[in-house]
Amino acid sequence: MSFALDGVRVLELARFQAGPRGGMLLSDLGAEVIKIERLGGEETRQHPPLVRGQSVYFSVYNRGKKSVCIDLRHGEGKKLFAELVKKSDIVLENFRPGVMKAMGFDYERLRALNPGIILISVSGFGQYGPYIDRPAFDPLGQAMSGLMALTGQPVGQPVGTASSVVDRYTALHATIGALAALRHRDRTGEGQVVDVCLLDSALTMVEIPTSYYLATGAEGGEGGRPPYRAKDGWVVISAAGRDMAAGLMRLVSGADGSVTDATPMPSSTAADRRRALVEAWCVDHTVEEICEALLEAGIPVAPVRAIPEVANDPHLWQREMLVKMEDAVAGEMYVPGVTIKLSRTPGRVGPVPTPGQHTDEVLGAVLGLDHAAIQKLRADGVVA
Repeated sequence: MSFALDGVRVLELARFQAGPRGGMLLSDLGAEVIKIERLGGEETRQHPPLVRGQSVYFSVYNRGKKSVCIDLRHGEGKKLFAELVKKSDIVLENFRPGVMKAMGFDYERLRALNPGIILISVSGFGQYGPYIDRPAFDPLGQAMSGLMALTGQPVGQPVGTASSVVDRYTALHATIGALAALRHRDRTGEGQVVDVCLLDSALTMVEIPTSYYLATGAEGGEGGRPPYRAKDGWVVISAAGRDMAAGLMRLVSGADGSVTDATPMPSSTAADRRRALVEAWCVDHTVEEICEALLEAGIPVAPVRAIPEVANDPHLWQREMLVKMEDAVAGEMYVPGVTIKLSRTPGRVGPVPTPGQHTDEVLGAVLGLDHAAIQKLRADGVVA
C-alpha cells in the first residue's frame, strides 16, 4: 500500500507533546519518522499514566516511529546525526531557541549539510520576540493568550482546559508548515525554517474577541459556553443560526409568546432571558428527551459525556479513531487512530518502539554501516 508521504524521512528531536505529536501526524501520513532519543530513551517514556509499565502519554504521541538512541553530546554521535541529516528531508525539534545552535546544528549548519533540509522548530514563544528565552508548556499558552480567561467566564475565574489543547494546535501548525515547506521544495529544491510556537497557536483560538477588541476597544465576540443541566446529566446546545435560535425558542417557551427574537443565542440582547428559558426547559427533561426533541427540530445538541462513554462510542470505533495494538511492554495498548482520512492513500498506525529498537536498522540501511562498525559505536557509548 502506498502512503501520501512515502519517501519522506523525518529526524525527530522532540519531547513531551507538541513536537512529538507533529511527528506522529507525519508518520500517520506515511513519512519515515526516526526519533532520535538519548541513551536509555526519552524521559516521557516514564510519564504517567502507565499501563503495565508502558506510558500512555509516550505511546499516544510516538507510535509508528523508529527509535534510534544516539548520544548527541559525543563527537561521534554528532557525526552520525550529520550523516543522517544528509539523507533526510525534515528535522523536527522542540528545544528552547538557541539549543540547536549550541549543539552545532542550527539551520545554517543543517543547510550546509543538506540544502533541501526543512527545519521545523516548535517552541513556547517562537524563534524571535521579547519572550524568546522563556520556557513554556501548554497552560502558559492558554494563560497568556486570554483563552483561559474566556473559558472561565461562566464561573467567574480563569479555567484551563483539562487536555493540552494548545500543544495539539501547535502540532497541527507544525504539520501544516512541514507540508507547505515540502511543496515549496518540490518546486524550487530549497529547504527552509518552519517556526511555530505555543503562544501563536493559542492566539488562533481567541482571534475573534482579540480582533473585535482592537477594532472597537470593547470586550466581546466570544465568551464561555456553559452546558445546560438536564434531569440526569448535561447537554450542549448550539443554536448558532437565526432559524435554529427561533426554533429553539418555540420549543422551550411553550405558551410564552414574548420570546420571538430569532437572533442567535450568544449575540442576543435578551441572552439572559433566553438562556433562563432553555435552562428551565432542560432541567425538566432527560438528556435523551432533550437530544431527541432538538435533533428532530434540526437544532444541534449533544450530551456531555464522561470518558467511559466516549471510549465505548460505536461511531468512533467504526471510524477507527480508537485502535488496539500489540505492545512490547504492556502486551497491548489503545491509541488514537488516523484523524486525516485520505481516500487513495489512507494513513497508518504503527507500533510503539522500544528505546533504540531501530538503531542497528537505521545505521545500517540509511548510513550503510556494517555490524562491526555499529558494535564499536555501541561499545564506545555512542549509540544504544
